[in-house]
Amino acid sequence: MARRCGITGKGVLTGNNVSHANNKTRRRFLPNMQETSFFSDILGTPVRMRLSVNGIRTVEHNGGLDSFLLGTPDRRLPVEALVLKRRLVRARDKKAAA
Repeated sequence: MARRCGITGKGVLTGNNVSHANNKTRRRFLPNMQETSFFSDILGTPVRMRLSVNGIRTVEHNGGLDSFLLGTPDRRLPVEALVLKRRLVRARDKKAAA
């Protein structure tokens, strides 16, 4: 399972543990990933995603999953979010045509 946020794109960073004696050993800084579900008003179903806590806060700040994805330019979204955005646009257009 990838340790990359589906909204913000945050991933693993690397660095050093530095001891008191100034010994350096490699370490990994892992993002705080959470399995979460957002309810999509357009799709009418919950959407499960694996996001960082920062990504969850970003979505909530922007008014939910639908408004965040539809209001964000495609170039700023990772592939997983783009796929979901295309589903939302298709469903929204289908509802508008009916």
